[in-house]
Amino acid sequence: MTVESEILRLSEFGAPEVLSWQKQVLPSPAPGEVQIRHLAIGVNYIDIYHRRGVYAAPLALPSGLGVEGVGEITALGEGVSGFALGQRVAYVGGPPGAYATYRNLPAARAIALPEGLDSTQVAALIFKGLTVEYLIHRCVPVTRGDTVLLHAAAGGVGTIACQWLHAIGATVIGTVSSAEKAEVARANGCDHAILYTDEDFQARVAEITGGKGVDVVYDSVGADTFAKSLDCLRARGTLVSFGEASGPVPPLNVASLGAKGSLYVTRPSIAHYTAVRAEYEAAAQRLFAAMQAGVVRASAVTTYALSDARKAHEDLEARRTTGSVVLLP
Repeated sequence: MTVESEILRLSEFGAPEVLSWQKQVLPSPAPGEVQIRHLAIGVNYIDIYHRRGVYAAPLALPSGLGVEGVGEITALGEGVSGFALGQRVAYVGGPPGAYATYRNLPAARAIALPEGLDSTQVAALIFKGLTVEYLIHRCVPVTRGDTVLLHAAAGGVGTIACQWLHAIGATVIGTVSSAEKAEVARANGCDHAILYTDEDFQARVAEITGGKGVDVVYDSVGADTFAKSLDCLRARGTLVSFGEASGPVPPLNVASLGAKGSLYVTRPSIAHYTAVRAEYEAAAQRLFAAMQAGVVRASAVTTYALSDARKAHEDLEARRTTGSVVLLP
């Protein structure tokens, strides 16, 4: 069916001011698509990257924004099976366009939600939770007894990672920017919270590990932390660079990895870890089971009206938020 949807669009890359609202008549879903009415929309740092043009290549302008949400199915395209009108679904990926009241979505990205899971909680967790799932279970599988360095430990991904890693039995060393965020990290299972504004995290990691280093570093900060993160690894350890909040990572001298202990470096993307439908569904089910068991929870959720999406971007970019950010239509 056709509906009128309010959609946030960008026609150029830049600051939050490039975002503008438009009313559009949304056509009926095409074959293989579902139409949903959003109930909650997750905000992620990749949205800021898209808005800035950091990931400009796949984003053709003008474009929508946002890659995750929770909604109720209002129409089914031809050939779609396994879904019903009124059913709640969550999604990650597909064409950007979550910042909208209604949208059409490839059915292959829709995941049915179990009863009892709150829509806002799922929107706060689905993208970040699936990110943590692939990072700690499939990219570098963490096991009991491993020691992990996690940057931005009080952020949306960081708090979830602390919870899940703690449940696995890993020792979690986290970096944060304030005493308040250190408390957030500890409350979510971080064993050692380092205020990187007050102390050298590399020296502190060496002290905590007795000079051995950590098994893996999960780094979403980028330029400010990458070099020292490498020096926090044990021999044959792995640095997982999955973001660049402080700017792009400078060129790497590959030969230095051997000199530093035969280290591994990877730059994964959730797109490649959820591209296969069976893997995507299995990852989502693992996350939903962890949520239902209380292992993973949205410990802090900041909500904004969908119309205040610009403000949400400003606060997230300025690191004024803790935990997850959700837009409510």
